[in-house]
Amino acid sequence: MDWFSFSFWADFWQNHAFWLMFASAFLSATVLPGNSEIVFMTLVIPKLTLNRLLSADVLGLIFIATLGNTLGSLTTYVIGCWFPKFESKNDRTLWIMEKLQRYGAVVLLLSWLPVVGDLFCAIAGWLRLNFAASCLFIFLGKLARYTLLLFLSTAFLL
Repeated sequence: MDWFSFSFWADFWQNHAFWLMFASAFLSATVLPGNSEIVFMTLVIPKLTLNRLLSADVLGLIFIATLGNTLGSLTTYVIGCWFPKFESKNDRTLWIMEKLQRYGAVVLLLSWLPVVGDLFCAIAGWLRLNFAASCLFIFLGKLARYTLLLFLSTAFLL
């Protein structure tokens, strides 16, 4: 076993693609850096060249990415529950708090957005928005994100 060969790592990641996708998606949805979009497109494009658009491999990859990203956002939601009450003077935070209080958990459909999506989830937890509704809207937002990425990936095949 040559740990330093390209073929070893290519085979390893091909055999463990779902775990790689899950870990990348989970970390991307927390405050830790991650690039789940790049990992998703890197894994899905070869599957699209070998299979149809809606094959079991592609749908599995979308599901694993959505699940990992949703659980990462729910981790941020739970961390938000731990925040003590405070008065923010940051305009961006005040704007997000106002939108979350006004529209409720529906705003979490936008939890896939870079930077503010994590803030949406943390503040939703801080405001103690309904957990079941938050789970649903976070999941739907993340599902829409990876479905859109799937269709963008097909552009690379043309």
